Amino acid sequence: MNLTERIAYIRGLAEGLKLDESKDEVKIINAIIDLLEDMAYDVVDMEDIVDDVCNQVDEIDEDLAEVEEEVYGDGYYDDRFDDDDDDIDPYNDDEAYYEVTCPSCGETTIIDEDALIEGELECPYCAAQIEFDFSELNEDVSELEKVEDKKIADEKIEDDKPEEE
Repeated sequence: MNLTERIAYIRGLAEGLKLDESKDEVKIINAIIDLLEDMAYDVVDMEDIVDDVCNQVDEIDEDLAEVEEEVYGDGYYDDRFDDDDDDIDPYNDDEAYYEVTCPSCGETTIIDEDALIEGELECPYCAAQIEFDFSELNEDVSELEKVEDKKIADEKIEDDKPEEE
């Protein structure tokens, strides 16, 4: 039995008692039954609305699946680049991780040092090749090494000078 059927059953029981409609107690009981009946109809209406919304959400989900298929292809994105960064622990000091932004799509991904050292990687979002250019970094390191070598040489010359008395 659904709500409206149960309310109709209770109304039938109350009418079957053949209560005196002029008494205050009977008026209250009838008012409560009327209220319950209105509430039951509102609940039924809400159930219909929820069913409609669920159907719309299912349609949106299907449409989204079609869009994902168009954008990412035959599971290419899902299978190769699952957004599962569970194995990355940003608080682990033993490994270094870097955020890399794809110049093609602008999406940011996290890579480990080994992937960075390889010099290139395929963007997990748009499949564009991202290349890392370390030439400027190598030049800066070379300059720093030259400066350090000069400082060491100067210190050695200072140490080799005879002390003045």
